[in-house]
Amino acid sequence: MEKDSSLNKKFQLSEEGLAFVQKEMKRYETKRSAILPCLYRVQKENGGWVSPKAVSHLSQIMDIPEAQINEVLLFYTMYNKHPVGKLHIQVCCNLSCAMNGSRELVDRLCNSFNVKEGEQSADGMVTISRVECLGACDIAPMAQVNEEYIGPLNKETVVDQVKGLLKQK
Repeated sequence: MEKDSSLNKKFQLSEEGLAFVQKEMKRYETKRSAILPCLYRVQKENGGWVSPKAVSHLSQIMDIPEAQINEVLLFYTMYNKHPVGKLHIQVCCNLSCAMNGSRELVDRLCNSFNVKEGEQSADGMVTISRVECLGACDIAPMAQVNEEYIGPLNKETVVDQVKGLLKQK
């Protein structure tokens, strides 16, 4: 569930964030090469997603057209283009995970937390998404919860695992 206030909120990087962007731009031969880590920093400071206003702000700081930043933003699935819950559960649905039941895990999680795939729960706590390979086939089926990998998962315990993570938030 998207909240209008978060969509219209002005975005500005913290002093530490600005310093990070400046450092990253100096690290590479071209400023454009710094877009990936800078978008990640923006996402971290903007509640887990990259808003259009955040792209505009980053464009001004980096002196790179918004279109070039958006090319990177829209290509990679690791950047969220909409607000996400405090727990963003990204279930891998690529071959190894799919063969081990990841699609059923997504359905079970969505039903248990009364949330549509890709949207925030009514309380803003959970977002559940299907993603392509997260590179952890050895723990299939698996998910990335915020920045942490969990797995192997099974449909009997996955809901309790997520509830345990919610209690920590």
